[in-house]
Amino acid sequence: MFPEPVLSALRSAPDTPAVESNGRVVTRGELLGMARRIAGGFAKMGLGRGVGVGLRLPLTPEAYAAHLAAHVLGATVAAFRPAWGPAQLESARAHVDVVVDDLTDLLAAEPLDVTPRAHPDDVARLLFTSGTTGRPKACAHKYRAIGLAYEKDRWPAPLARMMRDFSRYLVIAHISGPPMFTYLGRTLVAGGTAVLIGDGMGVPEAIARTGCTAVVMRPPLLAATLDSTVDLGGLRAVVLGGSPASPALLEAATARLGPIVWQVYGQSEAGAISMLTPDDIAAGHAASVGRPVSDVELDIREGEIWVRSPHMMSGYLDETEDVLRDGWLNTRDRGHVDADGRLHLTGRSRDVIMVNAEVCYAGAIERVLALHPDVAQAFAVGVPDRRTGEAIHAFVVPAGDRRPPPDELTALTRLHLSVNSVPSTFTVIHDIPLTATGKPDKPALFRAASPEEI
Repeated sequence: MFPEPVLSALRSAPDTPAVESNGRVVTRGELLGMARRIAGGFAKMGLGRGVGVGLRLPLTPEAYAAHLAAHVLGATVAAFRPAWGPAQLESARAHVDVVVDDLTDLLAAEPLDVTPRAHPDDVARLLFTSGTTGRPKACAHKYRAIGLAYEKDRWPAPLARMMRDFSRYLVIAHISGPPMFTYLGRTLVAGGTAVLIGDGMGVPEAIARTGCTAVVMRPPLLAATLDSTVDLGGLRAVVLGGSPASPALLEAATARLGPIVWQVYGQSEAGAISMLTPDDIAAGHAASVGRPVSDVELDIREGEIWVRSPHMMSGYLDETEDVLRDGWLNTRDRGHVDADGRLHLTGRSRDVIMVNAEVCYAGAIERVLALHPDVAQAFAVGVPDRRTGEAIHAFVVPAGDRRPPPDELTALTRLHLSVNSVPSTFTVIHDIPLTATGKPDKPALFRAASPEEI
């Protein structure tokens, strides 16, 4: 049970590198020692089974050791995202008993035995996704569920093949995100080294400088990486997640890097759902998101994708949204399965915008913008953006003859929502296009005649 597979990997080769960070090498034995000391400090604080701990820590080897230590004690771990605004941070704090943002004293504590204390049905992690109100929505995952990701002997063949190329895995984002955290642990289990991206270093430069063989990234970042002129020849695996890449991008990446591009479709609620392999891309199936991964069942109900698997969440905390039914999870994505069993996405059932792989709810953005006294109504839409995948464009209807200042609208959104939910551009409109049913016609907003720019 997690984190035992990772701890066992650390014990088995204590003198080999586990994590590199800004030129500093931390061996597996040193990382294990950090986890033991932090666990001792956590125990003195009263952490144990079922106690919720929020970790608000930078991307360091010590931060990962703190995650391991909290899981050893059977705590419920919530990693706070760096991009959260004050209101989101306050909402997330309500789900935990204690927040840790400094490890200095904990690293000086008396070491503790790191035999895991959790039970399989204890809640291990809270993974946060934006709710329809813009506040973090906590997905509860049990120890039984998250442990499956680290059981090397049970990895399906495509995953086992991929992980052979993770001898040096470049961690480019905060481990509050499930992919970064999971692949870091998998790298250690597979015998590799995790390399944390250097301060102020761009991803292409980091790939070239550190000699990394594998990286997990979002499609927009891959596009920017392909535009660089640095040597990417050391890469052996590029894993895409967060949002589906276009067939053109997958094919361009394969042409430049070779048959090393993988794409994983998943959600915080469901975990990994399907995988597109380099062989799929080479065979001309880049328009799909691949076949379901091992243990995942798919069911298409009225065009919506439902999944059932042993590694999906057990439910939301303090949420009434009905996405679980008889053991099945409604992804709220739309799609179909072709004759060869590959899944194709055709749209979303939710009014969401994917910015930097974060789900940003249009309704939440619109409600925040409408809090401004100069705004009568607001509408948020997603527009293509090469850097972030999608960007948010807001249409605002002014209250009377007042003109809402864009800097105030930006500040208001940033106060209540994450940085990715802040609109990039604003347009003033006075007449709202409507559909035949009387609802705002968002596609028509793009065709509005000569809108007045703020």
